[in-house]
Amino acid sequence: RFCLPLVLASLPTMATGDEIAPALQDSWGDFWLFRFFVNAAGYASIVVPGFLLIQYFKRRNYLETGRGICFPVIKSCVFGSEVKSVHQDDGSLPPRAEPTESSTARQVFKLLFCAVGLQASYLTWGVLQERVMTRTYGATETDPGEKFKDSQFLVFMNRILAFTVAGLYCALTKQPRHGAPMYKYSFASLSNILSSWCQYEALKYISFPTQVLAKASKVIPVMMMGKLVSRKSYEYWEYLTAALISVGVSMFLLSSAPNRTVSTVTTFSGIVLLAGYIIFDSFTSNWQDALFTYKMSPVQMMFGVNVFSCLFTVGSLLEQGALLESLRFMARHSEFTAHAVLLSVCSACGQLFIFYTINQFGAAVFTIIMTLRQAFAILLSCLIYGHTVTVVGGLGIAVVFMALFLRVYARSRMKKRSKKLPLGEAPVQKV
Repeated sequence: RFCLPLVLASLPTMATGDEIAPALQDSWGDFWLFRFFVNAAGYASIVVPGFLLIQYFKRRNYLETGRGICFPVIKSCVFGSEVKSVHQDDGSLPPRAEPTESSTARQVFKLLFCAVGLQASYLTWGVLQERVMTRTYGATETDPGEKFKDSQFLVFMNRILAFTVAGLYCALTKQPRHGAPMYKYSFASLSNILSSWCQYEALKYISFPTQVLAKASKVIPVMMMGKLVSRKSYEYWEYLTAALISVGVSMFLLSSAPNRTVSTVTTFSGIVLLAGYIIFDSFTSNWQDALFTYKMSPVQMMFGVNVFSCLFTVGSLLEQGALLESLRFMARHSEFTAHAVLLSVCSACGQLFIFYTINQFGAAVFTIIMTLRQAFAILLSCLIYGHTVTVVGGLGIAVVFMALFLRVYARSRMKKRSKKLPLGEAPVQKV
């Protein structure tokens, strides 16, 4: 009972080192836990009235009694227009396009296009993310410059562009008739915003390689969420690879160089933020998986989630007065403006490359490409920003990526075996 207040009181003093501590801990207003609760209060000011309105319309049986101009909008937001599709094998993925007499050269070109697009989008995104959150802008010989501190504004920038791209894509291409109640996207949206915020905020306390490796280990909480939310079962190899990932991450985090200083150690605040990212992100994927039981395309999912993400973030920013402050920062530093815009472009384009790759080549090929991307991201960050990795830490990274590739191999073997199963013997669901 008395430990929690003591831990919370000690958190502001646990900075990554002398170099970062003064900039981050000037006041309680700059402390991540305080900002987290302020942001959450802003989201609650939108969520609570929305929840009360939904309950009001349901109690009134508005679907049968409602009339007027607002009826179609309220019906779409609260009730939806279609029942769930009960017989979907895997609603979380779009139907894979079977190659129809396409030449080998054409298929190779498509694969290269997908791989290059994904690598370029997300490697650039990772480098820019670290640049924006850990370096100063406007530094001169006499002026040390200033850091951009509002992670929520970056989340808003990413979501507004993703919303625009998904909206244009849905408008220009044929999509399934939408049937899910719109309010259900708000759950995935809220967890997605919080996971992105934790991801940006964590870079103030930990190195980018540590963050990438922690993200690679989110398989474990995803499995836990799958058992809690979706009541899924898992094969023995999934537990084995999850254990290997845990061992690899532990080796990396606990390894220490002889000349290691406090400024390079992963802090308690960084670990808490990473845990928050993984938990929120695990909930997002499982909730989206449940939403795909309605007939919808991945781009419709992207549009629906980002509608609420834009609403939540802009509402919270306006309530805090942070939107104008962030815009003033952009006006003062044109370099930051270019970085923030390019960050959003990479994020939006990367999502479209994800959908196209899975549609053309399936989830296994996509997973391999993204796993390689994580390895390249660690290497690139070490080269550009000078992060050091010890021998034990390098072995830990190798164990993690070996386990990830083992998961891909085992999953592809299981899928091939499940196709040969007689009717009535359904394979075990996997994450």
